[in-house]
Amino acid sequence: MKRYLVLILLTIFLSSCGTFNLDYFVMPDDAEFLTIIQELNTPEKICNYMEDNFTFTFHGFYAPDPYTFWKLKEGDCNDFSTFAVFVANYHEYETYQIYIYFQTGNEFHAIAVYKEYGKYTYSSNKSYYPIYTNSFKKCVFHYFLYSDRKLKSYKVYDYENNLIEMGDFI
Repeated sequence: MKRYLVLILLTIFLSSCGTFNLDYFVMPDDAEFLTIIQELNTPEKICNYMEDNFTFTFHGFYAPDPYTFWKLKEGDCNDFSTFAVFVANYHEYETYQIYIYFQTGNEFHAIAVYKEYGKYTYSSNKSYYPIYTNSFKKCVFHYFLYSDRKLKSYKVYDYENNLIEMGDFI
């Protein structure tokens, strides 16, 4: 029985990035953080800042809020997308997160999506992709141009964490 419990826990721990719900995030009273957030007024600036200041580190169960992520300067795909969505939303961009599920294991990847000039662009970790498309599905396919993994499905969530679209590819 212990083996099964350990196996289940390891599978969960190694299977995916953590998730964070922005509904409960309260803006901190930190002048430096607020100044940075004010300056990062486009998705491209947000991604450039993340590229220069943050390091990718996987931490399965832990999903820090945007302020904690900013303080730690490291995180996984969900942390990058949550921070980017939070900052872009602060500047009144329409924002989304897409969770992309792979055919192998229970792994997934999170990307941030922004509505710019009436079209969708996205970022994956620190990289910005101004593809200007009309569909979330095209953002997912564009991500897969640079991936060696096989796509299983995807789910799109708006800023309030409402599921607004999903697709299967099996």
